[in-house]
Amino acid sequence: MVLLTAKIMERTALFVIFGGLVTTLVTTFIPLWKTLNSELNEVENWYSGLWHICIFAEEVGMQCKAFESLMALPMDLLASRVLMLVSVGTGALAVVVAFPGLEGVELGSGRQQGLKRGLLIVSGVLSWVSGLTTLAPVSLVAYVTLVEFWDENLPDVVPRWEYGEAMFSGWFAGLFLVIGGSLFFVAVCMADHDGQQRVASLPNTPQEKPRSQYYLKTEVL
Repeated sequence: MVLLTAKIMERTALFVIFGGLVTTLVTTFIPLWKTLNSELNEVENWYSGLWHICIFAEEVGMQCKAFESLMALPMDLLASRVLMLVSVGTGALAVVVAFPGLEGVELGSGRQQGLKRGLLIVSGVLSWVSGLTTLAPVSLVAYVTLVEFWDENLPDVVPRWEYGEAMFSGWFAGLFLVIGGSLFFVAVCMADHDGQQRVASLPNTPQEKPRSQYYLKTEVL
C-alpha cells in the first residue's frame, strides 16, 4: 500500500498554498510590521504597517490612522505595498488554477491528463511568484528597519523601530507559498512516473500474423 501518492501530494500542495495565501493577506493589512516602545513613556506602544500607523495606550486602547499622502511614503513602504498586492493576486490565481487540475476533478475534456498537468505546472509557477513577492517586501522592510536601528547618527535617547509580528508571519507565508508550488512540481513528477509504470506493466498484445495467400481448404463430411 503506497501512503504517498500524487493525489495526496496535490491536496497537500493546495492546502499549503491556501494557508500561505491567507497568511499573506493578513500580513498585508495588519499594522504590526514594526513596533516602537519609548522608555520615556512606557504606557504607549506604537505600531506601523503598510497602510496604518497605530498607537496603543492603556487608557484609550488602540487608535489607528491611515497614511495621508501616497507620495510622502518612503520608497521601501511604497514598493512593499505593490509587491504584497501582487503576491495576494498571484496566490489567489494559483489556487483557482490548481483546483481544476487536481486528480478526481472532471474537466469534461478528452485530453484531461495533459490539461491537468499543465494547470498544476502553471499553479506551481504562480505560487512561486507569490512566495517571492511576499519574501521580497518583508525582507526589504526588515533590512531598512535594521539599518535605522543601528544608525549611529541618531542619539541614544531617540526610540528605534523594531520588528513586529507581521514580519515573521510574512516570512512564513512566503515560505509556505514556495513550498506549496514545489509540491505541485513533485506531484506532477509522481504522476508522470506512475503513468510510465502503468504503461510498462501492460501485457504485450500478440501481433496478428498476416494471412497467407494460399491456404488449405477443408471439407466437412
